[in-house]
Amino acid sequence: MTNRLVQAYRQAPWRIQIQWIGIFAVGLLLVALVAGFYLNITTRAANAGADIQSMLYQQQGEEREIADLNAQLAEITSSSAMEKRAEALGFIPIAVGQPTYLAVPGYVSDQTPNLAPPPSNAIVNAPLILPDYTQSLWDWLYNSLSPTLTKGTVKP
Repeated sequence: MTNRLVQAYRQAPWRIQIQWIGIFAVGLLLVALVAGFYLNITTRAANAGADIQSMLYQQQGEEREIADLNAQLAEITSSSAMEKRAEALGFIPIAVGQPTYLAVPGYVSDQTPNLAPPPSNAIVNAPLILPDYTQSLWDWLYNSLSPTLTKGTVKP
């Protein structure tokens, strides 16, 4: 009898082979998925690295251009270059006592700047922490619940 039950539930050999092929295919598919994810992540990381490197090269180029422009500005605004341009425009150097100052009626010169008032020794008596924040939770609960507790009681 047991032999018949085993024989009845035993699968055909070709079904067992198909099951093993299916298990192998699923395993192969899982390995392919993991490899695909790994390849995708590696590609993204490589592209991000290349983009960062490109941006660093661009930043260095911009910094070199800024340094070059600063050098040109320093050359243009040097005292010798400014003197040459002033002479080319017709300006002449003056002696120490030669300038003339004009008094302009109605012109008010700049006032002295308003500075902060000097420090005083006034003591402020206001508390630094409000009383609401110095009360404990139990005190607050007692104070907030005490009026409701006394309403229900009869006073003599």
